[in-house]
Amino acid sequence: MGMPTQQRFSRLFGCLTLFMMLSPSALAGTKANLHSCSKTGVQLQILGSGGPELGDRRASSSYLVWLDGRARVLIDVGGGSSLNFGRSGAKMEDLDVILFSHFHVDHSADLPALIKSSFFDDRQRDLPVYGPSGSPWMPDTEDFLESLFGIEGAFRYLSPFLDEGRSNGYRLSAKVLDVDKRTIQQAFANERITTTAIAVHHGPLPALAWRVELAGKSIVFSGDMNGDYRTLPLLAKNADLLLAHNAVPEGARGVERKLHMPPTVIGEIAGQARVKQLVLSHRMKRTLGKEQQTQDNIRKHYHGPFLFADDLQCITP
Repeated sequence: MGMPTQQRFSRLFGCLTLFMMLSPSALAGTKANLHSCSKTGVQLQILGSGGPELGDRRASSSYLVWLDGRARVLIDVGGGSSLNFGRSGAKMEDLDVILFSHFHVDHSADLPALIKSSFFDDRQRDLPVYGPSGSPWMPDTEDFLESLFGIEGAFRYLSPFLDEGRSNGYRLSAKVLDVDKRTIQQAFANERITTTAIAVHHGPLPALAWRVELAGKSIVFSGDMNGDYRTLPLLAKNADLLLAHNAVPEGARGVERKLHMPPTVIGEIAGQARVKQLVLSHRMKRTLGKEQQTQDNIRKHYHGPFLFADDLQCITP
């Protein structure tokens, strides 16, 4: 025989009552934990694994480096990544530095949203923002921040974040690296982290690759590049992890090839630098679905472990 109607109703009412008693913060915490990285050691989290398209159904380029459960380094802030920053459980007050590879929209569009969100956090120490020098096509890092948050910027109501005399809260501090130099440049460093950068060729646009070292691990981010400068192997030498951008398929030509490296070049760089692990991101519709072809071309030169990145994925270097 089935359960009596009154008993079924009582059980259902009890379940609903228990659900309603759960606080919103408890429910939110449960959801956040689904996307959190390990609380110990170094972790790389993919906040955005896509490019500038909407049809790839991915956030644009953005990456977090975690140390012992705290988000310490943010690399690029492409569209959609600020939402994933929140989903990851990261806190603005934990960040030591923001690093930009370049200022294409798909690498920088969510910075205003991220900075505005920090108004509701408890950050007090200044936040350095490193990025490339400028060109006729792009502002340098200081001008980029000024164009957004300056007193005549697009979001001028957020200008206190650039105010050197600010007494309450934190300010953003721009640090510009010269892309005309083809040698490794020292950038941000503190008691936990050392960062270095090198210029890479991304067509006519100023661009940097980044290396982050912490707790005995090294992670290198290629950013967008076509490989023509041949500088990335120097920066990535013996890295624990190289994150490279898989924006074009093998055989790409024209403008897309002038801006991006195909899988064969990625494999050559990873093999030459002897990196211990390779991760492919900046995945676009023209490369999605071609993973086997991409793998075959990379394997011509690199035989270590590698994987294709997805949003909110956590990777141990």
